[in-house]
Amino acid sequence: MIESKSRVAIYCRLSEEDRNKQSETDDSNSIQNQKSMLLQYSLEHGWEVYNIYSDDDYTGSDRRRPEFNRLLEDAKNRKFDIVLCKTQSRFTRELELVEKYIHGLFPIWGIRFISIVDNADTANKGNKKSRQINGLVNEWYLEDMSENIKSVLTDRRKNGHHIGAFALYGYKKDPDVKGHLIIDEEAAEVVREVFTLFSQGYGKTAIARMLNDRGIPNPTEYKRLHGLRYKQPKTKNSTLWKYFAISDMLVNEIYIGNMVQGKYGSVSYKTKQNKPRPKDEWYRVEGTHEPIIDRELWDRGSSIGSSKGKTFHSWHNRFICQKSSLYELWLYNAFVKESW
Repeated sequence: MIESKSRVAIYCRLSEEDRNKQSETDDSNSIQNQKSMLLQYSLEHGWEVYNIYSDDDYTGSDRRRPEFNRLLEDAKNRKFDIVLCKTQSRFTRELELVEKYIHGLFPIWGIRFISIVDNADTANKGNKKSRQINGLVNEWYLEDMSENIKSVLTDRRKNGHHIGAFALYGYKKDPDVKGHLIIDEEAAEVVREVFTLFSQGYGKTAIARMLNDRGIPNPTEYKRLHGLRYKQPKTKNSTLWKYFAISDMLVNEIYIGNMVQGKYGSVSYKTKQNKPRPKDEWYRVEGTHEPIIDRELWDRGSSIGSSKGKTFHSWHNRFICQKSSLYELWLYNAFVKESW
C-alpha cells in the first residue's frame, strides 16, 4: 500500500564495536547497509527522502553526536514528517531520550518515528509500551557493556598493555603485538634532543622556539603528515610546538620504558567526559617497552626540573612578601616567561 507523500529523515549510526572500515574516512559497510535498507523502505512507501543523517563511531548514549543533533534541530524546524531508523537503539539507547523526543517533542512537532527491525512506530498507539521496554533494555545494555569494557581495560592496564587510541609521540603501535609500543625513530630523535637540551639548561619555551625555528612539526602535525592516528587540535597554530608540549614530554615515564595509564576516568557511561584521577590510582608498570631516554638523562632532567621549581617558588615568595623594585619585577617576569 502506497502512503501519501511524506518527507522522511533517515538516521544511521555505527558505534566502535561494530565498525568495519577500510580506512578512517570511509563509511563502514554497516552504515551503507543501513542506508540501503532505509532507502528501500522509503521507496516502497512512496516517501520523499529529505536527508540522510549519519554518525559513525558514536555510541547510542553520546548526546554530542553531530548528525543526531542536526537532525533534532531540523525536526524542531519541521523540515520533515518522519524519522526513520533501522532500530530504536540506533537513534538512542537512553530511555530518557526516548521519552523526551520519541514520546514527547516529536508528537508536538508533528513528526512520526519509525524503526524497522523492532517495529516501533509512533503512529501505532498500541506499541508505546514496547518502545519504552526497548528503551529500558537498551539502557541496561549500555550499563552492562560499560562495566564489561571497564573490567577488560583495567586488566590490560594492570598488565602494562597500551590501550590508548593514539601512540605517544616517539612511538608507534606494534603491528604484530597488540598493546605493545615500538620506537618511531624519526620522532624519537626529536624527543632525545628535547631531553638533552633541557639537561643542558635550556628552558621549555626556548626549546619550543628552537624546534619551531627549524620547522620541526609538533606531535599532532607530525602524525598527520605521516598518516598516523591523532587527536584533532582545538586551537589555531596547531603545527607549532608550545611550552606545555615540552613540559608534558619531560615528565612522561613512557619515554623511559614504563607504561603509565589511567590518569583520567570517565564521569559516567552516559558521557565521554573525563575527570583526573589521584596519582595513587594510576596504573604504572615498569619495563613494558624499549625506552627512548636512558635513565641517566632522565634523572639529570628531573634534577634540573626540581631545582627550577624550587627557584621559581623562591622568587614567587620574595615578590609577594616584599615591596619589590621594578628591576626585581622585570627579573621575575623574565624568569617565568623564558626559563621555567
